[in-house]
Amino acid sequence: MKLTNKQREELWGEIGPYSQLNLKIETRILDDSVSRVFVIVESEINPFTFEFVKKNRDKFTGDKIILKSLLDNGIYEGETYGYVSCIYLKELIAEKDNLTGNDEAFEIANKILEAVQETIIKMHEFVMREIKK
Repeated sequence: MKLTNKQREELWGEIGPYSQLNLKIETRILDDSVSRVFVIVESEINPFTFEFVKKNRDKFTGDKIILKSLLDNGIYEGETYGYVSCIYLKELIAEKDNLTGNDEAFEIANKILEAVQETIIKMHEFVMREIKK
């Protein structure tokens, strides 16, 4: 498959696809104090990979992470962020500016992060195979 310059740019990477996952703590401040704190797993998938996999979604019928969490929920946020999906969001318990007692939320977030990492690698492998044809 011969890629155009635009398609190469949409891959973000130098020689292949590049995407990223974020595990972040979001602190919401209302007026003069912290109102809520969340742990979030979010993906940013390069536009070419996202759109190419979406066109070929029939090849991923058994993969719920690709179909539901990424393709069906991905929102295009422009060239810088590509397709963004919030995969996990859990409010944490903040006790006097301390996030103790939230071990389960962090364990789940890490497991989801690992699963989505493997999934995005699978998507990239698919794209790379097809590009080489």
